[in-house]
Amino acid sequence: MTAQAGAGGRAVTQVAVGVLVRADGAVLLADRPAGKPYAGFWEFPGGKVEPGETVEQALARELGEELGVRVLASDPWAVFEYDYPHAYVRLHFCRIFDWLGTPHPVEGQRLMFYQPGSPAPRPLLPAAEPALRWIALPSTMMRSTGTARTAEQAIAWLQSVLARGIRQILWHEPGLLGSGHGPALRDCRALARSYGARLFSHCTASRSLPFPDCGADCACLLDATQLSLVGERPPANCLAAGVRNRDDLERAARLPCDFAVLERNAGPDGAAADAAAISAVCREAPIPVYVPLAPSAQNLQWARRHGAHGLLINDNGA
Repeated sequence: MTAQAGAGGRAVTQVAVGVLVRADGAVLLADRPAGKPYAGFWEFPGGKVEPGETVEQALARELGEELGVRVLASDPWAVFEYDYPHAYVRLHFCRIFDWLGTPHPVEGQRLMFYQPGSPAPRPLLPAAEPALRWIALPSTMMRSTGTARTAEQAIAWLQSVLARGIRQILWHEPGLLGSGHGPALRDCRALARSYGARLFSHCTASRSLPFPDCGADCACLLDATQLSLVGERPPANCLAAGVRNRDDLERAARLPCDFAVLERNAGPDGAAADAAAISAVCREAPIPVYVPLAPSAQNLQWARRHGAHGLLINDNGA
């Protein structure tokens, strides 16, 4: 991996970061040993990418040295840069679902499996903060059918989805535009909240209409066209963006958005016909990306191997 220049001309240190994900969703954290910068701070394990190494090779080597585990496969997840006083780093986060061995502190560090949603250990390394939020995102997100004509129909659909265990929903019901839209959306948000789920609605942001549907307690999504128009982040508790290409994704990360969804149809069979396009957007993505594929374990694994966070499912009403 070649050297680069970061902010202020500082040399960029390439770092491979491993997010070991246990079957129950918990992820491994380690604290930094004495003698290193930020000693005692919790972080995801990993280390520098040596000359001639790929990120995957560096990660396998580092986790073998630090934790005594053998990585069977690592999936690219997110890449972003952070400017520490001691180093300017480019962090290549990879999720690891398959490994051999039980992690143990080869270098005398403390280890813990952290359950998303629980209080984070402190002190936490600053660059670990975004990833700690991202691991709480579910692997699937469902888009509504868009066929509701009454608030009762919208609520009935949402009730059925929540009963199936879906906890992140993109709510888009154009048939309810007008006087029935606001009350239906409000009731659906309340229902989702009662299940501990998040319901995203399309934001009405534009240059002339600044965020009337957004509030501190809501989640919303900017489509790719809106994303190109807004100059500041809407005051939403959680913000997503629809993206069509890499430029859109970079814009979403700068806003900043919490994650992105790829506005691209993959076909009713969920086949990876758009493999090159999906990989071009998702690999080394600065924020997590959901891609539209049919729900299956095979498609989820494929999406992760190409850098996506998870699947955006179009509900067929089944």
